[in-house]
Amino acid sequence: MLLHQTPAPPKVLVVEDEMLLRMRAVDIVEDAGFTPVEALNADEALAILESRSDIELLFTDIQMPGSMDGLKLAHAVHERWPSIKIILVSGKLTPTDAEKPVHSRFFGKPLEVKQMIAEMQEMLGQGSLSIVQADISPVLAKAAQAETRKSSETPRSNGSASNEVLTAENDSLRLLLEQASIDAEVLLAQAGIDAKQREAADKLQKLILEELHHRIKNTLATVSAIASQSLRTATSIEHGQHAIEGRLVALGRAHDLLLQARWANADFASTIRGATAPYDSEGAGRFSIAGPDVKITSGAVIALAMTLNELCTNTTKFGALSVPAGSIDIAWKIDEATQRLQLTWSEKDGPSVRAPSRQSFGTRLIESLGQQLKGQVQLAYEPTGFVYTLRVPMASLVAPA
Repeated sequence: MLLHQTPAPPKVLVVEDEMLLRMRAVDIVEDAGFTPVEALNADEALAILESRSDIELLFTDIQMPGSMDGLKLAHAVHERWPSIKIILVSGKLTPTDAEKPVHSRFFGKPLEVKQMIAEMQEMLGQGSLSIVQADISPVLAKAAQAETRKSSETPRSNGSASNEVLTAENDSLRLLLEQASIDAEVLLAQAGIDAKQREAADKLQKLILEELHHRIKNTLATVSAIASQSLRTATSIEHGQHAIEGRLVALGRAHDLLLQARWANADFASTIRGATAPYDSEGAGRFSIAGPDVKITSGAVIALAMTLNELCTNTTKFGALSVPAGSIDIAWKIDEATQRLQLTWSEKDGPSVRAPSRQSFGTRLIESLGQQLKGQVQLAYEPTGFVYTLRVPMASLVAPA
């Protein structure tokens, strides 16, 4: 009897620095029938490509932190591994054909799932390549300002005026013209300054609008990822609805915290208190929170807030907060020698716990925080209660000086 071995599905390297969007991209790749391999940035992606030879498609975000962005990564991959096909995605930039590698494709965020699946299946099959461009440019209106001129007429005397009077009038007129010339130069100089100021203001406004546009599209992509992945593992419509609402509220609280910090570094303790406060009914003190002051980046704030929301949701259903006597200790410390932070979530006085029989989106989200911050996550179902431990390098949490 001849045994026919099913070939392994093609491998797709997904490069995305934002945790929820990367998880969404991974789901799209899996739904297309391929095997995802994950990387957070270009450096990780290149290391993966150098260590293995089975990657057939690069699926990369354009805007990423690190030594190179997605476009540079795509060109590097095309030069070194020309057989690897490339998909570029972005919520802000729309590269031209000249900026993209040959035969690569671009898609704007939020991603259209059915189209992405069809495109990947076509690219990894025998179909011919076709470039898909999404070029939406904002229309900027310019208002024209009208300037009015006032002319003055000098009345002429009809009588016989003396030479002294004429000379005096001529001298006065000459002085007036000279002063007018000086005033005109001053006004032109002032107008020049105003024009430069307006030009600078216009440029600043354009940058702000572009950044706002990018963040709105990224937020829509994140909301889409939350909704689709929540429904993906929901046991019922009601369960899916509650899961989506809880995660969107957690995302909103994280953004509120970042807004207070002017979208810069936010406080680690404030992030934890903001995420846990809705689950500590009427300030009952069921959470004990302690640790040193640490300022963390916006990406770390959102990832940490979303993870804590999942931990809080789980404990209210199955853990310490599902019973009146239960409580949770949240503590973190920094190892100065290794420059690593350890966060521990310890539940006590709750019911007995055990590992879930299936991996839900919430569990994936909890475990993904370690990957997002280049650290390790450990889940322990102890007799005394559930324990979550996160160990990450400080360099992944704080912005470079």
